[in-house]
Amino acid sequence: MAGPSFDIVVQAPSVASDDIAHLAALADPDAIEAIATRPGATVSAWRLRGAKRTDGVSEACASAGLDCATVPRERRLADLRVLALDMDSTLITIECIDEIADYAGVRGQVSAVTASAMRGEIDFRESLVRRVALLAGVRADALESVYLERLELSPGATTLLAGAREAGAKTLLASGGFTHFTERLRERLGFDMAVANVLEIDDGRLTGRVLGDVVDARGKADAVAAMRRLHAADGGIVAAIGDGANDLPMLYAADVSVAWHAKPVVRSQATHAIDHGGLDAVLNLFA
Repeated sequence: MAGPSFDIVVQAPSVASDDIAHLAALADPDAIEAIATRPGATVSAWRLRGAKRTDGVSEACASAGLDCATVPRERRLADLRVLALDMDSTLITIECIDEIADYAGVRGQVSAVTASAMRGEIDFRESLVRRVALLAGVRADALESVYLERLELSPGATTLLAGAREAGAKTLLASGGFTHFTERLRERLGFDMAVANVLEIDDGRLTGRVLGDVVDARGKADAVAAMRRLHAADGGIVAAIGDGANDLPMLYAADVSVAWHAKPVVRSQATHAIDHGGLDAVLNLFA
């Protein structure tokens, strides 16, 4: 049962008026408002203000292919101070390590370990060591080929980042992947900070090792905590978005956590889940 201080946000690439009417009958809101569409938006979004009930709303949304979220009315985008994103399968559509493995002829082996790690079945640090070892001998220029030929931004990524910047938030790209990709994306998209792992290269080829401390789940959470100390000491909102089990500590470190097209273990523990819309749908979770 949601009190009158809550709103329900409903969104998807397309939302039928009949679905909104049905949800309004279930939630009994004080008002129904269309959320203004931003340039590059991937979703149509509605806010049921002052919803008095939530019974049956999630089930109805799931049946209609809609994302829905119960949000505090006082949560303002203007209060967002830090926005943290995972990289692989969140900011971008691929898992970079799987694509590198394709050049080594070991994609199947690496992808299987990646999937197991993202489901939380094996420790991420262990999985990274195992996967990187399989890349030994791959030419270093394969990294650039992956970036130029295979890497694509997820739908709504640039709209999300533009909205966060307009609100005055600082942005963090926190990845268990590799600096070859995070640094290029940081420069290209204007992230304020990026953390990731450094692949060791010798004589133009990957050695199968990483240099320095491994950025694992704890490392990503520590980066979020550092951004909070720097930019949200006034009590402003820290938000984080991820899809895999190694994102959970980072999501726990945030005030608002979003599981984006995520594994079930992440969806069940995040503040909100977005399964249908692009990354820009996160902006609609704020008034």
